[in-house]
Amino acid sequence: MIDIRDLRGVVPYLPTPLTAAGQVDEAALKRLCRHLVTEGVHGLTPLGSTGEFAYLDFAAKERVVATTVEAADGHVPVIAGVAATTTRDAVAQAKRWAALGADGILAVLEAYFPISDQGVIDYFTAIADATDAPVTLYTNPNFQRSDLTMEAIDALSHHPNILFLKDASTNTGRLLSILNRTEGRIGVFAASSHITVAVMMIGGRGWLAGPSCLVPRQSVRLFDLCRTGHWEQAMALQRDLWAVNQVFARYNLAGAVKAGLRLQGFDCGDPAPPQARLTEEQVEAVRRALEKVGAL
Repeated sequence: MIDIRDLRGVVPYLPTPLTAAGQVDEAALKRLCRHLVTEGVHGLTPLGSTGEFAYLDFAAKERVVATTVEAADGHVPVIAGVAATTTRDAVAQAKRWAALGADGILAVLEAYFPISDQGVIDYFTAIADATDAPVTLYTNPNFQRSDLTMEAIDALSHHPNILFLKDASTNTGRLLSILNRTEGRIGVFAASSHITVAVMMIGGRGWLAGPSCLVPRQSVRLFDLCRTGHWEQAMALQRDLWAVNQVFARYNLAGAVKAGLRLQGFDCGDPAPPQARLTEEQVEAVRRALEKVGAL
């Protein structure tokens, strides 16, 4: 197991390649993972939002995690997504992914009915207690019925195995509030919905994002510029990469990432139904954005 306690950098949210029959395309996933590692990313996250975790059964998720661990081959850490509506299911996933070799857990709460702050805290605490794999909290107010409040984040930041938080809001001020409130107990990662240079400037550790699968080299370059304090150059590159983020924000995320990867020669299939693949016009918009940043 790779020690991720000082994790920093660019960690792409992987798509889940699917065959026409809806099965996990393990060969396509391995090829993409190895490409991303070669391009210099600092980790891999299967079963994030881009990975369509909500559309996969347990067996499919198991194959995704096992395949990613095999492809990473110890070169970079694998931080596997755990998402469930029940605590028991989430704990089972965490234990299985750790047994398969995942170096960390990305914890997501799916909720049908609203859940109290204490219920949210209990859910994430159970995941963190389940294994020795460090946990990254994932908060996405656009999709989560029961999001993590500042009070819940503060409480969870005291757990010795909850080390990071990835925030997918568009509120960078919220990230600064989290950093101030938790006083160094939890490291913050941005999403593609944030201007990542700004997040790095306020003390962020990097970003976990689906579009990084399409611009890994450029993303790593941006991180290096931020890490070394070359802010003017970083912002110049950020302006170009922001256009990519804006395109992907307009469409189905998994569909947009898979469409872009197909343009680059990585056929990951279509999004899981009932999601739709991008139209020709939408694919052309993705093409233009990738061409602008030299990713085609």
